[in-house]
Amino acid sequence: MRYAYSITSALLLGGAAVTLITGQPAGAQVAQNDDARIAQVVPRAGAPASFAALVEQLQPAVVNISTRQRITVNNNPFQGTPFADLFGGAAPTTREAQSLGSGFLISADGYVVTNNHVINPDGNAKLEEITVKLTDGSEFPAELVGSDAASDLAVLKIKRAEPFPFVHFGDSRQAKVGDWVIAIGQPFGLGGTVTAGIVSAVYRNTGAGGAYDRYIQTDASINRGNSGGPLFDMQGNVIGINNAIFSPSGGSVGIGFAIPAETAEPLVKKLVAGEEIQRGYLGVRLQPVTDDIASALGIPKNRGEFVQAVEPDEPAARAGLQAGDVILSVNGMEVTPDQTVSFIVANVSPNTRIPLQILRDGKRSTLNVTVGKRPTEQELAGRNFNPEDDSNGLPTNPGQTGAGVLTQSLGLQVQALTPTIARQLGVGADTQGLVVLRVDPNSDAAQKGLQRGDMLLAANSRPVAKIEDLEQIVTAAKAEGRDAVLLRVQRRGQPAIYIPVRLR
Repeated sequence: MRYAYSITSALLLGGAAVTLITGQPAGAQVAQNDDARIAQVVPRAGAPASFAALVEQLQPAVVNISTRQRITVNNNPFQGTPFADLFGGAAPTTREAQSLGSGFLISADGYVVTNNHVINPDGNAKLEEITVKLTDGSEFPAELVGSDAASDLAVLKIKRAEPFPFVHFGDSRQAKVGDWVIAIGQPFGLGGTVTAGIVSAVYRNTGAGGAYDRYIQTDASINRGNSGGPLFDMQGNVIGINNAIFSPSGGSVGIGFAIPAETAEPLVKKLVAGEEIQRGYLGVRLQPVTDDIASALGIPKNRGEFVQAVEPDEPAARAGLQAGDVILSVNGMEVTPDQTVSFIVANVSPNTRIPLQILRDGKRSTLNVTVGKRPTEQELAGRNFNPEDDSNGLPTNPGQTGAGVLTQSLGLQVQALTPTIARQLGVGADTQGLVVLRVDPNSDAAQKGLQRGDMLLAANSRPVAKIEDLEQIVTAAKAEGRDAVLLRVQRRGQPAIYIPVRLR
């Protein structure tokens, strides 16, 4: 379960008294003319005296998901420092870790939907096993069919001779604030827990940013372990996938977030089919139009997004967008807090030409932009590379950044230099090479002083512009019986030097 922590200070005071015993509509005034009277509102049907019958039908399709992971633990507290030898043979050990989450079956042949963060471990953990447990207690080994970090979705597959119970996605666009909903999941490892509440908000933007910061908010209790579980409407359709909570304590305080079905269902279908998920991309840094910005520019607040920066050589720059512009609409859709530029563009296919209505110097105009392909989350993080922040730019799936050959042999995770990263590291934008994302503290590279943010320009006198270049050099060195490779390393503000790093 993902959490957004904050301390709430608002108190709800009794200033909203509603008279219901007089027979008059709540909040209505008796008009002089009866024809002007406000019509009495009748609650929508769908709130049963009990949820039992509905839960009985739905619960068998909700599953528990557990993972087994292997984590490398360093037993030398001075590893990576000049004092490491004081502990001699304090070799690293491994320990087992587990995680729990929820999911739900969407087909009789065993496809299961959950959150990506439930089954993809972070850091040094290696995923070894996924187990899916049904409400009847039966357990099945699960295969990871596909996952998508950007939307935090994943699809698993389990098998048996008999068909599985399953549920359907509904239309979350029909959800309204005040509608009843049911959340079913496995909070804190407790089997099959059901909570009920209402839709508190639709299309809630949490401020976390990104293409999918757009959730259904509910007050149905959601806690640790509910991640990946379904949020049902009163017709038994999945209208959301429970994903995160807002909490000052770590427990439910009545503010939970679910990925809307209209977002999740198309992506799940692509994952099941094994299709690549491609998203549109402009290459801009944006911020909401605050009260101060709106006042300074003389425009309505909560409309449009302000362009803080435009990435060079990206689609927005090629279309003529500039820092200081305000994007008012994208492809005919108005930009609002509930419908951000990132969300609209992410749902446009790459290479599609679309209009942007902008405000520049008080004048409205239209730019036509050919949408690019959105980079991976790791690549996006790497474009804002901070050498001092060890959590920024690191891969959630180490295999995506040269962790195979390089992590095993050199103890390094690396990424190709981009012009933006090169500039941030104080070298020319045309510099070719790799940037170090992480150094294994148990490796010779760490002993030799390599660290995050170092640039690798060459290995064994051959330039390395791509991860594959370094992998090929390491593989060739091993084939020739060499015990080390000679890396040409440059650190910010310092001249390049050569460092021999032993292979392992």
